[in-house]
Amino acid sequence: MSRPFADGDEVLLVDAKKRRYLVTLVRGGEFHTHAGVISHDDLIGAAEGASFRSSQGSAFLAIRPTLADFVLKMPRGAQVIYPKDLGPILMLADIFPGARVLESGVGSGALSMTLVRAGAVVTGYELREDFARRAQRNVTTFLGEEALARYQVEIRDAYDGVDETDLDRVVLDLPEPWRVAKHAARAMHRGGVLVAYTPQITQVVQLRNELLGNGFGMVDTIEVLNRGWHIEGQSVRPDHRMVAHTGFLTSARLLS
Repeated sequence: MSRPFADGDEVLLVDAKKRRYLVTLVRGGEFHTHAGVISHDDLIGAAEGASFRSSQGSAFLAIRPTLADFVLKMPRGAQVIYPKDLGPILMLADIFPGARVLESGVGSGALSMTLVRAGAVVTGYELREDFARRAQRNVTTFLGEEALARYQVEIRDAYDGVDETDLDRVVLDLPEPWRVAKHAARAMHRGGVLVAYTPQITQVVQLRNELLGNGFGMVDTIEVLNRGWHIEGQSVRPDHRMVAHTGFLTSARLLS
């Protein structure tokens, strides 16, 4: 049995055209759209999956956002890593409950909340204070204040070094991740996993060379493509649009 929506909850409203709107419920608040207004008070206390009509009669489905929904709709300053890459990162990095993870380049917190939700204990390095604050707000909005027990962000540059030791995993979303390879090698235990997200293949080449020169092996690079399908009666075909290239995922193990 699903719990009813409460004051402060995140709700995803979906209209008849499948457009999605992320709303934080506040008593006395209102959700405004071109299709009319919905009172937050009407949503508070309602069950997930209920339908509501706006002041202009438009129908909206109310459900709780998944992690993927929240990542795509949450407030952000930096470009986020898309859900199609977040899932593979968890597998490539082999994130497990209690894993000690260094994340550098936290941005808006999409990867942070993915790692923390999977049970990791995450220390983030971020250069910009506004990004760090936004990431922490997004993580607590989706996961709750208790998530901060396993998540902290430091304002510092991973290119200058890493203070943590005996790390299980290092996950990077940086313009020049190869500059962190030597620091990661000293901060991780043998057998640890490093994963880097890089938009350009030239970044991958330089990263792989640096990894191999700093004791890493078992280096692999993949690209994840996401193509949906249109299925409506007897009309079955690939969607005309797809989420193709976003970035390359390079993984490696520290062997020596």
